Amino acid sequence: MTYDFTSIMDRHGKDSIAVDGLGQPGFAPEPPKEGFDVIPMWIADMNFPTVPTIPKAIIERAKHPAYGYFSPTDEYYDSIIRWQSTRNGVTGLTREAIGYENGVLGGVISAITSFAAPGDAVLLHSPTYIGFTMSIENNGYRIVHSPLKRDEDGIWRMDFDDMDRKIKENNIHVAVFCSPHNPCGRVWERWEIEQAMEVYRRNDCLVISDEIWSDLTLADHRHIPTQSVSDDARNRTVAFYAPSKTFNLAGLIGSYHIIYNQYLRNRIGAKSSKSYYNEMNVLSMHALIGAYQPEGHAWLDELRGVLTGNVDYAYDFIADHFEGVSCTKPEGTYMLFLDCSEWCQVHGVSLQELEKRGWDVGVCWQDGARFNQPYSIRVNLALPLSRVKEAFERLDRYVFNA
Repeated sequence: MTYDFTSIMDRHGKDSIAVDGLGQPGFAPEPPKEGFDVIPMWIADMNFPTVPTIPKAIIERAKHPAYGYFSPTDEYYDSIIRWQSTRNGVTGLTREAIGYENGVLGGVISAITSFAAPGDAVLLHSPTYIGFTMSIENNGYRIVHSPLKRDEDGIWRMDFDDMDRKIKENNIHVAVFCSPHNPCGRVWERWEIEQAMEVYRRNDCLVISDEIWSDLTLADHRHIPTQSVSDDARNRTVAFYAPSKTFNLAGLIGSYHIIYNQYLRNRIGAKSSKSYYNEMNVLSMHALIGAYQPEGHAWLDELRGVLTGNVDYAYDFIADHFEGVSCTKPEGTYMLFLDCSEWCQVHGVSLQELEKRGWDVGVCWQDGARFNQPYSIRVNLALPLSRVKEAFERLDRYVFNA
């Protein structure tokens, strides 16, 4: 292996919410009891050093002691076009269709507020990413959930009839689509996206597609861009991407949208410009350029193999050791979504008590009930395998089989 995915990074004192944010008000886990160190498995960032071309690009630019006003370079747009072509098979992408966003959630809100008024309903699937819930409801919109359902093989599936019914009953014209899905980890197949887009087409819905996890597919699964499944999807969909999830750059700020339809692009661009705040950081631009290099592809391919191995280990360990706990093996992302309902019922333990047991021994996992799925816990597996093993051994010894 060329890159380091085995060393344990000490992130304390390095501005990391994952380790220094424990015990803070909100939804952070509590610090562990004395004698246990922190294994950060809650917030969705990675505990690996990023690809070396990123700090190299940032440092090289930072050497010049002027950081004044600037415009995105041709290299910035060309890097995105090449990346989308190589990773996702995208053709016909031009710089006109690419627009900067401070973050995916900010872009989602710009799109929603361009085509719906506060008080309107917006369709989302559940379980639902907590960031969607907070940002959409905070802007005065009413979320209508269409629950994903697990089929006979335990695979999360969309219920197209339920989607259609909910859209009609609530007069919905804006839907948020998550691909790959967070927190379930589904990498949608083409036929699934096609059927979903047909539901949206029949009901004249703008589709806001969060594809920030698109690079992080596992095993042989491959991301299908929502905009690629039909001409209508290309013109109906606003897609959001970022190097931040792939290369752990969230602290640098910086995402981008792809909007082919000029009308949608003009409306959303006008909305996002009103705050005079949606402006690129010069070091963020160079970080993206550094990430989207050939070495970034090689690093990402190794990372996907590491994450696939971590998921396989965790999934098998749960099946062998944690009776009453179930999960579907994710096809993308690095998050595991546990269903602890049966275990909690058998043992007479609440989800909050179960979560606390994990926090006490340093397994800092996340409350899955906040994702609109009772008795669930979300677990980040983007750590060296040695830490994943240590976490599950603690869960076995102190939590599920104490």
